[in-house]
Amino acid sequence: MNEKPRFTLIIPVYNEERGLEDTLVALKPFFNKKLFEVIMIDDGSTDKTSSILSSLENVRLITHDKNRGYGAALKTGIKKSHGEIICIADADGTYPIDKIFDFVNILVEKNLDMIVGARIGDNVKIPIIRKPAKWFIGKLANYVTGKKIPDINSGLRVFKKTSFLPFEKIIPNGFSFTTTITLGMLSNGYKVKFVPINYFFRHGKSKIKPIRDTLNFTKLILKIGLYFAPLKVFMPASLLLFFVSILWVIFSKYYFGKIADISALIIIMTSFHLAALAILAELINHRLPNKYIK
Repeated sequence: MNEKPRFTLIIPVYNEERGLEDTLVALKPFFNKKLFEVIMIDDGSTDKTSSILSSLENVRLITHDKNRGYGAALKTGIKKSHGEIICIADADGTYPIDKIFDFVNILVEKNLDMIVGARIGDNVKIPIIRKPAKWFIGKLANYVTGKKIPDINSGLRVFKKTSFLPFEKIIPNGFSFTTTITLGMLSNGYKVKFVPINYFFRHGKSKIKPIRDTLNFTKLILKIGLYFAPLKVFMPASLLLFFVSILWVIFSKYYFGKIADISALIIIMTSFHLAALAILAELINHRLPNKYIK
């Protein structure tokens, strides 16, 4: 009877014919490890990716009939996996996949829930155009979770399947998989460790759209914040509206000679309603059973 693998390495692939060669070379050490299985998800590729993947041995190939998204591909791989510990990496040659061996050793030895490869090593090639958005998203995530997050959406990480499953239903099908699982675990007491790694230039065209994806990441972080820490999202908005009302009172008195009492009152009442909503949401959040808390 064959022993089931303990670790599953999942690599989503979509139109990566230019980066696959380096990725497949990096995967060779995993093919000789009985405790590892390698799953590659062809997420509806339209280039030569499918033909390259179909010729591989020692790889479990799963094919989507159409492009469903990065998160959907990973969730498919996790559902089909045999390993109790999940490892994920990208197929574009940007991540040092060999670091996964170190990650699984640390995860098992220290009984952690997740290890994230933080792109803060000595050789990090993140495009300049993405750095401002990455900085802003990082600061917002730090505020929501109350923890310092060196890399919120790294695509190289290792985690226990049992630690992932509570968050499965709230994880989107797009690029937000990694951001959501990071915020979810950190907001609920899971043991997460960030390990510095290098990050290389990718082969082929990036599928990240800086403006669109930055807005989507921002909305996602606020959504997760509302879900796990509503006070941190509603209360600043309430205080902001309160100060706006004060400024509006001063402005109207100075420029119009009278206080715009109706509009100021509306703003103040909205501020109080938000504050009350924040407190109520926080109380509900603490009183109801939370299936996410570790």
